[in-house]
Amino acid sequence: MNNWFKKNGVHLAIIVFFVALCFVYFTPAFQGKVLVQHDVSQAEAMQREIMAFKEKDGKAPLWTNAMFGGMPSYQIWATYPKNITTYILSGFRAMFPNPVDMVMLYLIGSYFLFTVLLAPVKTLSKPTRIILSVIGALAFAFSSYNFIIIEAGHGNKALAIGFFAPILAGLLLTLRGKYWLGAGISALFISLAIRANHIQMTYYLFIALLILMLIYLIHAYKTKTFKTYLKSTGFLIIAVIVAIAVNFSMLWTTYEYGQLSIRGKANLTQEPTEKSTGLDKEYAYQWSQGIGECITFLIPNAYGGASSPTLDGNSHVAKVLKDKGVDVQQAEGFAQQMPTYWGPKPFTSGPWYFGAIVFFLFIYGLFVVKSKLKWWLLSATLLSIVLSFGKYFDLISNIFFDYFPLYNKFRAVESILVIASLCFPILAIMAIVESLKPKNDQQWLIKKLKLSGYIIGGILVVLWLIPTLFFNFRAENHQDFINQLNQLVGDTGFANSIAQALIDDRIALFKADALRSLAFVIIAFVSVWAIITKKLNVNTTLIAMGVVILADMWTVDKRYLNNEKFVSKSVLSQQWKAREVDDFILRDKDPDFRVLDLTIPTFSSANATYFHKTIGGYHAAKLKRLQELIEKQFSGSINQDVLDMLNTKYFITSGQEGQNVSMKINQTACGHAWFVDNIQFVKNNDEEMAAISSFDPKKEAIINDEFKTSLDLNKLGTSEGAKIELVSYHPDHLKYEYSTSKKSIAVFSEIWYPKGWKMYVDGEETPYIRANYVLRAAELPGGNHTIEWKFEPKSYYFGENISLIGSVLLSLILAFAIFRQKSQEQKA
Repeated sequence: MNNWFKKNGVHLAIIVFFVALCFVYFTPAFQGKVLVQHDVSQAEAMQREIMAFKEKDGKAPLWTNAMFGGMPSYQIWATYPKNITTYILSGFRAMFPNPVDMVMLYLIGSYFLFTVLLAPVKTLSKPTRIILSVIGALAFAFSSYNFIIIEAGHGNKALAIGFFAPILAGLLLTLRGKYWLGAGISALFISLAIRANHIQMTYYLFIALLILMLIYLIHAYKTKTFKTYLKSTGFLIIAVIVAIAVNFSMLWTTYEYGQLSIRGKANLTQEPTEKSTGLDKEYAYQWSQGIGECITFLIPNAYGGASSPTLDGNSHVAKVLKDKGVDVQQAEGFAQQMPTYWGPKPFTSGPWYFGAIVFFLFIYGLFVVKSKLKWWLLSATLLSIVLSFGKYFDLISNIFFDYFPLYNKFRAVESILVIASLCFPILAIMAIVESLKPKNDQQWLIKKLKLSGYIIGGILVVLWLIPTLFFNFRAENHQDFINQLNQLVGDTGFANSIAQALIDDRIALFKADALRSLAFVIIAFVSVWAIITKKLNVNTTLIAMGVVILADMWTVDKRYLNNEKFVSKSVLSQQWKAREVDDFILRDKDPDFRVLDLTIPTFSSANATYFHKTIGGYHAAKLKRLQELIEKQFSGSINQDVLDMLNTKYFITSGQEGQNVSMKINQTACGHAWFVDNIQFVKNNDEEMAAISSFDPKKEAIINDEFKTSLDLNKLGTSEGAKIELVSYHPDHLKYEYSTSKKSIAVFSEIWYPKGWKMYVDGEETPYIRANYVLRAAELPGGNHTIEWKFEPKSYYFGENISLIGSVLLSLILAFAIFRQKSQEQKA
């Protein structure tokens, strides 16, 4: 044990240093305060029913009726108890308060990567390698996007990004011939990345790693080491297979659900421009990175920062208002509402800033690094940048969207820049390493350093002096903005003056950060020059450079994630304070009805789900049929017949100004289930959707011809005298009792999801059909009977058994890899 601490003491000290950094940055978190995160709040609302039954039963239900009429709960929250990574993640997150756990993962994972990356560089002393590894970890971890997504509450995304670095480390170890150790590490962290449940981020990483493997393949061919490459590839394939097995339950259920979600095949054919599979392209490309917006990699406020206002009383807008005689307080308040962000995205929480020093070192690395890794870093970076442009450079984006497997399942294509945010610090550190290698000619290095300085420094000087040379600082809706100002102030000249003042403020923000970045680039230039010429102690210079890099990125991150974002737990709990109408509805003891809350954007907000089961909600991948129903029956005007069939029992409305919230009972709601007298058969989904636009859901069921053969039409009776009622409610287990004189058709106000729901009549499984486009229906035998609906998805239960096998395999591989590594070290 003493030898272990002696060998790893320095790494433990580095981890303690990382904890100290997080303590300083996130002091409120260590004081018991909590971060206000919009998406976390939405998730809390979405999970309310799930957690209530989990607390009651000791396990979470697999289905929830809390939003969109019902959906699998494992698309919102699930434990996956037979997956070993569930416990690893829970253990790690229990060690640190949110969001410290995310940043610690960034730091430790990337530190591990850089120690692996630098291990073969024998010309560097151990202290130098450690210092460079710390600098690399800081440069990656504090990249602005990594903090912005934490502020927004994208926890799963942050987790997935946090595993990028150790996955790459495992792959590099495998390619270097440490097959078992590398494959074990790869399998572990790929498993963890998949379990983080943000497949989009992991998918992007795998695109980059495929490029890396291709470059290594070319190298293997040239150096005649193809056999070694194939062996490494074989181990990595096994690692991926094991990682998939570990997460088999989650992946299978996600795939199964995805086929029926908005990311799957369209059910309607009336929209000829819509893709038959995958997301709508306009929706997927909505958050595309503007081509010019990439300047924020170097100048953070080049496009005005975040969409949230940042101006104050000293702004040009405030001065124009004051000069017009507007009260000082009103002028400052008005200025604070002005949008500084002028990029093409609908809105943004902040820029992609990689750090001025890191950016400079990346460019320098392109000139001096000779490793094959450089070509991977460059190609992966360029591809991620080009694909992030989305609709602004769709020549390439459309190729991937239309032909690359699974690519069209993901939205917000700008987020592929996470690959660039990983590549920039890696090449930056490699550039410093080249500057330290004694074999490299000093004059050659200085020449390349100067060239890099002229390029980056020259760009910054020009942009600082003439910012309007390449940028106009006007948003795409600039004229609409002026028109709105004109309506507000009633003076065209004054409105134009305010708009011009806003442009001047944007220019001022741009120039201030251009000058700021120039200062950091000069520091980097001098530091690298001192390292090359050995004018200063190398390690001292590197430590100083690391401190400056941290200062650069820390201060930018604090613009978006700072102490003001934290509040006490008691304050945060007030966001879920029930209104009088909520209290009234909650007194209704009926276990399963729905609410339409029109005081919020009901189909894009999960707020109402905290208190009620709703027909709305928020989910990035809602069921396709529900989305089509929303678009066809609730856009423009709301179809009362559809509300009735969904058992929408209460409406919540408000006045024009959002005041006077009121509640109305829907007297025509159909209830939990009912028998119908008539059936209208339709030929396809389009006719089915059209038919529910106007019908009496209590008397008639609209059924697709595909289910016609499942019905015994000659023996069906009417609903006269028939009764059916819900007698027991559990989200994934519903019990009904009914009485009918003849075989009849019953419609259930339950969402159609054929991948797991089973119906039992008196304990015997019985087939059921779809009715009214989104509901379940069944032909029921006459008499008095009991019906049970049970959600028993094979993908989950059988998948869990595969996950258990995968978890055992992963444990065995890791144990053998560690044993083998120790044995080799002892022999050495």
